[in-house]
Amino acid sequence: MAFLVAGTLQAAAQAADARDSLGRKGKYNMQGLRVALTLGSPEVPAATVAALEGVFQALGFESWERREALAQDFLRELALFRKQLDALRSPVRCALVALVAPRGQLGQPRQLVQELSCCEALQGCPKVILLLSSGAGAALEPGAFLAGLRELCGCRPHWSLLQLLTELFCRVAEESAGDIRCPVFQSSLRGALCLASEEPWRPEAEPGPGAQYDMSGARAALLLAVIRDRPGAERDVEALGGLCQALGFKTTLRTDPTAQAFWEELAQFQEQLDTYRGSVSCALVALMAHGGPQGQLLGADGKEVQPEALVQDLSRCGALRGCPKVFLLQACRGGNRDAGRGPKALPWYRRWLWAPQPALPSHVDVLQVHADTQGGSCSGPAPGSSGQADVLTVYAAAEGCVAYRDEMGSDFIQTLVDVLRADPGRDLLELLTEVNRRVCELDVLGPDCDEPRKACLEIRSSLRRRLRLRV
Repeated sequence: MAFLVAGTLQAAAQAADARDSLGRKGKYNMQGLRVALTLGSPEVPAATVAALEGVFQALGFESWERREALAQDFLRELALFRKQLDALRSPVRCALVALVAPRGQLGQPRQLVQELSCCEALQGCPKVILLLSSGAGAALEPGAFLAGLRELCGCRPHWSLLQLLTELFCRVAEESAGDIRCPVFQSSLRGALCLASEEPWRPEAEPGPGAQYDMSGARAALLLAVIRDRPGAERDVEALGGLCQALGFKTTLRTDPTAQAFWEELAQFQEQLDTYRGSVSCALVALMAHGGPQGQLLGADGKEVQPEALVQDLSRCGALRGCPKVFLLQACRGGNRDAGRGPKALPWYRRWLWAPQPALPSHVDVLQVHADTQGGSCSGPAPGSSGQADVLTVYAAAEGCVAYRDEMGSDFIQTLVDVLRADPGRDLLELLTEVNRRVCELDVLGPDCDEPRKACLEIRSSLRRRLRLRV
């Protein structure tokens, strides 16, 4: 009986540690089964498949398999993979899926991501999706990308995966005709994803100066906010403006811009940057407005402007070449109010071991890596396209979803300001991941619904170095 009680208490302690590890340590618990899948079209070279298996091994994935199918059948194959994971008795800590097809055939991977996110066995666990192009027309060679990732996994085993990708982007970015082609990742992770199999919680060594952006030059911020008919927007403007000034940004604020004024203000902002006598280190642009059904920004006149077009336009600024460009988008990206996904129901005899767990946003814990793919889950410049490097875009909501705000301000901006003020010297990607964790924990009651709703950020990055806003 004593053995039974001791075993039960140990199981309860392990369950509690697994459940609370992310909140206590800011990292996912990777002590468990990791599974990987290569889903490729028949044209995929054998060398690419072998390179992927090497990456799986380097990242510590004990189980992996390969499936061959036409690109149009990837969704069906992924559904079968999901059912296979749900049938496992062992808990799964992480899944990595590599989708490989000739350039342009993957189209919109949103449905593929949603299929994997529905997996009950992966509830609350990181899901990594690697999108690779094969064959002629690929701007970035898959073999070089995978070889670089495998090498970094070996020499930087205790870096988080986002840090590894940032370093990898620096190595594989290509310059052509004055433009820089660079991979992109999209993250809704809530904590650091460290895949090292040994000492996963060991403190990381301080990175050298070459691994960080030089922030010794001028910094400039542009805040464009529609305040009219947006209760709480004034509080966001006040909080974000104060943060920018505290971080040394020369800040320009314009309220209630029309759709045309968004373009005009951005053009004037670029002209100011080009006339700086000294070097420019960083630019920050915040776009705050109502959002349209397809993620458009609505100016004060009700007309639409595509936010990704604004991002692409500033990316071409000569004064910002090689410098980080940060975009904060506080706007709805559609009308979906996410009810979230709760944990799998437990038998009555296990319920006392686990405290009730809150629901998580449906789009959370996903990392998409677009090594070289036309299309993507959001419009704008395609990953790997020219002028794509050194851009960090943060959306307040997942694609198609509502971004929440009330009289006290928006969840995104207010949480962002709190986190950055508390520790402005940390890597910005780490801070934004913490912001996402806090936003994901919030339960929101919308104006047209009495049931709790969830939200999560989408962090899109082609940064090639670590970005610290206060050195």
